[in-house]
Amino acid sequence: MGFGDAIKTCFSKFFVADGRASRPEYWWFFLSEFILWAIAVTIDMALSTGYILASIVGLIYFIPLITAAIRRLHDTGRSGWWYLIVFVPFVGFIILIVFLATQGNPGQNEYGPPPGTVAGGGGMVAPPPPPA
Repeated sequence: MGFGDAIKTCFSKFFVADGRASRPEYWWFFLSEFILWAIAVTIDMALSTGYILASIVGLIYFIPLITAAIRRLHDTGRSGWWYLIVFVPFVGFIILIVFLATQGNPGQNEYGPPPGTVAGGGGMVAPPPPPA
């Protein structure tokens, strides 16, 4: 999944925490938020607006980033409730990043088929099995 596809997918699943999200889907979307936020901070500093644009970018991305992270956790076989580990002081954030960066389960798990298959809603067809 590419940069643009990740942004479209995550914004189209704004409130959808069901299913799974691949590593590229989550991290490209996260990168898009970071880039826009950095640009907004730069503009806010240049105009002395008190981080209004940066706050707007943060609010726009707030829910889609959480739901994408939950779907990413589902891809690794973990419940979305693991997202709350971020509130554990000092180590929670690091543990969450490790979970989000971990490779997903290659086959179906309790949260659905792998991202990118037709049944997974990724819009791509799974490759055919090798000939016997």
